[in-house]
Amino acid sequence: MKIRIIKRGKNDIELELEGEGHTFCNILRRTLFEDEAVEYAGYTIDHPLIGIPRFYVRTNGSESPEEALIKAAEKIAERSAEFRDEFLRAVKVHQGKS
Repeated sequence: MKIRIIKRGKNDIELELEGEGHTFCNILRRTLFEDEAVEYAGYTIDHPLIGIPRFYVRTNGSESPEEALIKAAEKIAERSAEFRDEFLRAVKVHQGKS
């Protein structure tokens, strides 16, 4: 993934997320909306095959868009680790039944 900041305002930011698609952008968007400081989070992809996602975040000013993005990234990492641990546990249980 390559991230490039396109625009930065007082409470908003626009990024390009090269190398990503709908899957990651949806996870990021949904996680950002869990933050009460986030007023808007969304993205566009101009072309479904070759487009680079443009991601937009606007906060209410109680935290910066960068802070909101960092918090969301940390939540996504925690949830990924939790999924990995639960999946490994399920595999061990399943293998024990064989």
